[in-house]
Amino acid sequence: MYKNFTMELAGRTLSVDIGRVCAQANGAALIKYGDTTVLSTATASDKPREGIDFFPLSVEYEEKLYAVGKIPGGFNKREGKASENAILTSRVIDRPMRPLFPKDYRNDVTLNNMVMSVDPECRPELTAMIGAALVTSISDIPFDGPCATTQIGMVDGQFVVNPSQEQWKNGDLNLTVASTAQKVIMIEAGANEIPEDKMIEAIYMAHEINQTIIAFMNQIVAEVGKEKHSYTSCAIPEEMFAAMKEIVTPEEMEEAVFTDEKQVREENIRNISAKLEEAFAEKEEWLEILGEALYQYQKKTVRKMILKDHKRPDGREITQIRPLAAEVDLIPRVHGSAMFTRGQTQICTVTTLAPLSEQQRIDGLDVNETNKRYMHHYNFPSYSVGETKPSRGPGRREIGHGALAEKALVPVLPSEAEFPYAIRTVSETFESNGSTSQASICASTMSLMAAGVPIKKQVAGISCGLVTGDSDDDYIVLTDIQGLEDFFGDMDFKVAGTHDGITAIQMDIKIHGLTRPIVEEAIRRTKEAREYILNEIMTPAIAEPRKEVGPYAPKIIQIQIDPEKIGDVVGQRGKTINTIIDRTGVKIDITDDGAVSICGTDSDMMNKALEMVRIITTDFEEGQVFKGKVVSIKEFGAFLEFAPGKEGMVHISKISKDRINRVEDVLTLGDEVKVVCLGKDKMGRISFSMKDVK
Repeated sequence: MYKNFTMELAGRTLSVDIGRVCAQANGAALIKYGDTTVLSTATASDKPREGIDFFPLSVEYEEKLYAVGKIPGGFNKREGKASENAILTSRVIDRPMRPLFPKDYRNDVTLNNMVMSVDPECRPELTAMIGAALVTSISDIPFDGPCATTQIGMVDGQFVVNPSQEQWKNGDLNLTVASTAQKVIMIEAGANEIPEDKMIEAIYMAHEINQTIIAFMNQIVAEVGKEKHSYTSCAIPEEMFAAMKEIVTPEEMEEAVFTDEKQVREENIRNISAKLEEAFAEKEEWLEILGEALYQYQKKTVRKMILKDHKRPDGREITQIRPLAAEVDLIPRVHGSAMFTRGQTQICTVTTLAPLSEQQRIDGLDVNETNKRYMHHYNFPSYSVGETKPSRGPGRREIGHGALAEKALVPVLPSEAEFPYAIRTVSETFESNGSTSQASICASTMSLMAAGVPIKKQVAGISCGLVTGDSDDDYIVLTDIQGLEDFFGDMDFKVAGTHDGITAIQMDIKIHGLTRPIVEEAIRRTKEAREYILNEIMTPAIAEPRKEVGPYAPKIIQIQIDPEKIGDVVGQRGKTINTIIDRTGVKIDITDDGAVSICGTDSDMMNKALEMVRIITTDFEEGQVFKGKVVSIKEFGAFLEFAPGKEGMVHISKISKDRINRVEDVLTLGDEVKVVCLGKDKMGRISFSMKDVK
C-alpha cells in the first residue's frame, strides 16, 4: 500500500514514498529532499552465514551520473567502480548504524542507496544517510533504531543546517552528526581551525535537529513498519565461558594481556588458545567458536582492568601518550619525507610536487567537473601487523584513512597563487598498533614542510578511546589508544588540528551512543595531547617549512600574459607550445585568465622557455633589442626566429655597417645574432637591424 510522508527540514521538504517501489526488499523508500532523489533499500538473508564471527553488513552508495545529466566517460559509457566519494559516504552510513544491529546477528544485510537525481541545494549524501536508517527501521530486520543524520556548515562565521553543495564545498566547516533519540553515535568533520567550544556547539545543534527527524521516522515506523523477524543467535554459550575460566583463570588472562609488546601478547594468547583446544578436544561444537570465545574473554578482561582497576594493558596512565619520535629526510632524492613513531605505530610519508596540470580531475555528482590539487594516499601493508597477505590495492579502510588525513591538512595548505603546485603525500604504514591515521597526519605535516611547501601551521592528530560500565556516568576516557584498546573498547575518537583549532574529526563507536560529557572530555583530551605532540615532538624535528623546494623537485616560474595572447603561445594545433617544450624540456600550463606556469628542474632551460613566451606575447616596438636565430637567407636579407612562431627580417642593408654584396658573406643558417627593432616595413613585416645595435 502506497503512502507518502513529508516534513520540513532546514527550510526544504523531506518526502518519503513507501510502498511505491521495490516491494520485494525487506524495506524500501524513495527519499526526496528538495529535488534530490535517492532510492534506499534494506535486504537481509533468511539464515546466518556459516563460519563467521562478525556481522556481515554491506553498505553501498551508488552515484548514477544521469542524476546530474551526464554520460559517463571512457569506452564503456557506464558507471564503473565506486568513486572515492561513494566509498566515503558508504563508510559514514555504515559507522553509526552497525552498532545498532544485534551483536549476535550473523545474517547478511545489504543497505543500498542509489542516487537518481541531484538538486544542488540538497546534498545526496545526506539524503542517503537518512534513507538508509529509515528503510532499516521500517523493515523486518532487527535494528535498534531509528537514527538520524544532520550536516552543519559554516558560512561567514554562521552555522548553516544541511548546507547546499556550494556552501559545503566552500564553507569553513563540514560536520556530519548521527544520533539516536538519546545520544550522539557518529561524528565526522573537516574544519578550518574551528575552536573546540564552537565545534561542540555545532555537534549538539545537529543532535537537536536529529531528534525532529527521529520523531518523523517514528511516525512512519508506527504506520508502515514491519514486525522484526526472529533470528538464530550466534552468542557464545555461558557454560563455555564458565569452563574456560576454570582452565584459564581471570588472573592468568590478565597476566597474558598485560604487556606493552604486541608480539609478546599475541604469543601469550596463542599459548592459551592451544591449552583450551586441548581441553575442549572432545567438544567439537565449542572448538568451532573457540576463536570468538577467546576474543570475548580477552575483551572482558581488558575492560575490567581499565574500568575497575584503572590499569591499561601496556602499563600507561589513563592520560599518558606512548613514546614518540619524529624525523625528516629519511628517504633520499624524493621531494620530501618524514617519519612519525608512536609506540608500535610508525608511519613514513613521502611528498611529491608537480605542476598544476597533474592535479586530479574528479567526475562525479557535481554539475561541473572539479579538480583536486592536494591528494593524500594511505597504505596499510600486511607486514605492518606481522601478517602475510598479498596486496590487492587500497580497500575502503585505506581510502577512508587517506581522506581523513587529507581533510585535516587542506586548511593549512598555501593557495595556488602562493604555491602553484599539485601536491601528493603518500603515507606508508611501517608498523601498526593503533591510530595509524593520526600518525599519518603528523608525518604528512613534517613531510610537507621538508618538501618546502609553505603550510600555514603544523597539524597533529591523536585518538582517544572509551570503556563504559553499566551506567552513563560509569566510564573512562583513554588518551592515545593502542590496537588492543581499540578492539576491546567502545570508541575511537580521532581529532586533528593546529594550536588554534580543529581541522578534522572522525568518531567510531561500538555502543549505542555517547553522552555530552564523554564527547566534551574526549575533545579536551585530544587538545591536550595535540599540543604536546606539536610542541615537544614535531617542532624539534622541523620547526618551519623550508624556504625552497628540494633539488630534485620541479621548480615553477609564473608570469601573467594578456589572455588574448594565449592563442599565440599555443599556436595552431599546439605547434608553438609543443616546440617550446621540445626545445627546453619544461612543462607549461596556461589558465584561461593568462597565468602561465613553467615547470622544470633545469633553471637555464626554464629561463629560456620564459623568454620565448615573453617574446611571443610582446608587441614589437621600435628600439627593442632581441636575440634571434637565422632560419632563412634570401638575396634581399635574412629571416630571424626569436621564438617559435615569431620571425622578423633583417634587410641586407641593415646587416653590417660596411657594404656587403651577399648576405652569406656575413650570415649563415643557424647563426644567433642581436638585432634592434625598426618597426614594420611596407609589407607589414617586423623589420630589424644588426648594424644599429648599441
